[in-house]
Amino acid sequence: HASTCARLAVSHKDTHNTMSAFMMSANAALSLGRAHMRGAKVGRSTRGAMSRWASGNRRSVAAPVTRCVATESKIEIKVPPNDGTVRVRFAPSPTGNLHVGGARTALFNWLYARRMGGKFILRVEDTDTARSTRESEDAMVRDLKWLGLEWDEGPDVDGPYGPYRQSERGAIYKQLAQQLVDEGYAYPCFCTDEELAAMKEEQEAKKLPPKYMGKWATASKEEVDAEMAKGTPHTYRFRVPEGERVEIDDMIRGKVGWDTDTLGDFVLLRSNGMPVYNFCVAVDDATMGITHVLRAEEHLPNTLRQALVYDALKFPRPTFGHMSLILAPDRSKLSKRHGATSVGQFKEQGYLNKTMINYLSLLGWNDGSEQEIYESSELVEKFSVDRINKSPAVFDTVKLNWMNGQHIRLLPEEEQIAMVGAVLVKEGLAASADGEFTKKAVAMCANGIELVEDAAMEVKAILEYPLKENLADDKMMKVIEDDFGEIADAVITGFESGELQAAIEKNDFKGFVNATGKALGRKGKRLFMPFRIALTGRMQGPDVGEVLDLLNTEGGPESAVSLADRVAVLKAESAAWAK
Repeated sequence: HASTCARLAVSHKDTHNTMSAFMMSANAALSLGRAHMRGAKVGRSTRGAMSRWASGNRRSVAAPVTRCVATESKIEIKVPPNDGTVRVRFAPSPTGNLHVGGARTALFNWLYARRMGGKFILRVEDTDTARSTRESEDAMVRDLKWLGLEWDEGPDVDGPYGPYRQSERGAIYKQLAQQLVDEGYAYPCFCTDEELAAMKEEQEAKKLPPKYMGKWATASKEEVDAEMAKGTPHTYRFRVPEGERVEIDDMIRGKVGWDTDTLGDFVLLRSNGMPVYNFCVAVDDATMGITHVLRAEEHLPNTLRQALVYDALKFPRPTFGHMSLILAPDRSKLSKRHGATSVGQFKEQGYLNKTMINYLSLLGWNDGSEQEIYESSELVEKFSVDRINKSPAVFDTVKLNWMNGQHIRLLPEEEQIAMVGAVLVKEGLAASADGEFTKKAVAMCANGIELVEDAAMEVKAILEYPLKENLADDKMMKVIEDDFGEIADAVITGFESGELQAAIEKNDFKGFVNATGKALGRKGKRLFMPFRIALTGRMQGPDVGEVLDLLNTEGGPESAVSLADRVAVLKAESAAWAK
C-alpha cells in the first residue's frame, strides 16, 4: 500500500487534467439527483440518510483500513482507523507570510497534540494556483520551525496519509466528487458568470438570501447531454438538503447550529477542475484521520458546508473548536497598519522565539493563574482546550516587548553574550562578539533592554559624552547650581594626578567618590549625581564605575569618548558653573 500510495502522489499536471470522463458519467446520476429535490419532505429524508451514514461511520470508524489504494482505474479511499490518538493539523495557504493569527492557530494545535500524546500534521492548502507560491510555503515552514513547532507528518516529513499538499491530491478530489454525482448529491451546473451575477442582483433587490436558483439542479438528462456534447464549461455543485438543521458541539463555543435553508447549492469543483476550499478541506481532514479541528472563528460559517460533505461521503465529522480572533489595541482586526503582523517580521526585529510562543499562547488562553512567563514545556503540561476563551484577544505590542525583555534576562549568560555581541559587532560597537569588552557591555545593558537590537543603542549611549548638549536641561542645571564646580574640580584633579585612573584599575571608583565626599562634606544624591554628570554627561544610566571600567577595556570602538576626552570637555565647559 505504501508504494501504491506513493505512486498516487498525484501530480500538478493530473490536477489540471480535463474531467471529460467525469462530466459524461454525471448524466447517469441525474434521475437519482432529481429524486432528492422534491421539497421539504425530501430534505428531511435526505437528512435522515445523511445522519444514518454519519452515525454508522462513527460506530465503525475503527475498521482496519487504510489509506488510499491505487488501481488502474480507481482509488480506494477510506478514513484511517481511529485508535484513540488525537490527530490535529495546521493547514496554511502559501499565499503570503505566516500571520500571528495563523501562528497562534498552529501553536494551539501543536500544544493540544503534545499535551494529549497525539500527532500534529502540517498540510499545505495550495489549490489557489494564482496566488500560491513555493517561496511562500518555504517561508512559512521556516517560521514554524523557528517557533519550534515541529510536525509529525507533512510535505517534508513522511507520513501514511499523504500527499500533504492539496495540489498533489487532485485524483482523490475528482473521485470523491464523482461519487457524490453518482449518488445524487452533486450535479453539473452550466450557468454562465453573467447568469449567476443576474441571479445575485435579483436576490439582493428582493432581499433574499444569496442562494443558487438556477435550472441545473433539476435539469433533464437531455438538457445536460446537450451541453456536455457542446463542451460547455461547467462547475459541479453540492445539492443542499432542504428544511434541515446541522449542529456541532464546538469545544470552545458549545452547541452551534445552522439551518440548511440559509444555504444554496454550493460549488465543489470549478470549471477548470480545481476543488473549492470547503470540499477539499473536508476530504483531507477525513482521509488524513484528523480527529480535532482547532481553527479561527472566521471559519465557523464554513462548517455547515463541510459537515454536509462529511455526511454525504459517509465520513465521520471531526470535533471542532473555533478560537476567537486577534484584534489590534483599537479593537479592529489586526492588520499591517498596526505594525508588524507576521512571524518573520517579529523575528527580524529581534524578538525571541520563546517570547513569541509565550505571548501567542496567552492570546485567548490561560491556565487560571497569574503566571505570565512560560517555557514551552510548561505550556505543554498546562494547556487545555477548556481554558480557551471565547472573547477576542488583543495584540498588545507593549506587553510583547516587556515579555521579550523578561525572556532575554532568563537566557543563560553565554546566550545573552552571543546574541547581543553579534549585534554590537554588526553595528561597529565592538571588535569581537565574545571579547572582554562585549561581555562587560552585555552585563551592563541586558537588564534594561526589551529587544536584542536595543543593546546597540544602549551601548552607543554609554560610550557617548553629551555633557555640552545636556547643560541646557532644567533638571541638570539645578545640580550644576549646587556647587557642581567642586566635584568637577575633584574629577579633573584626580585625573591629572592619576588617582582617578588608579581607582578605576583597582575597581575602587566608589572609594574615590566616598573620599571626595568626605573631603567636601557631601553625601547621598548631592555627591553621586554630580559625579554621574561630570563623568557620563547624563543624569541616568548604568553604574558610573562600570561605565569607566568599560571605557578602560580593550575591544571598544574608536567612537567611544575616552576618560581623557571627557575630562577635557569638563574643563572646557567650566565657565557654565564658575562662581
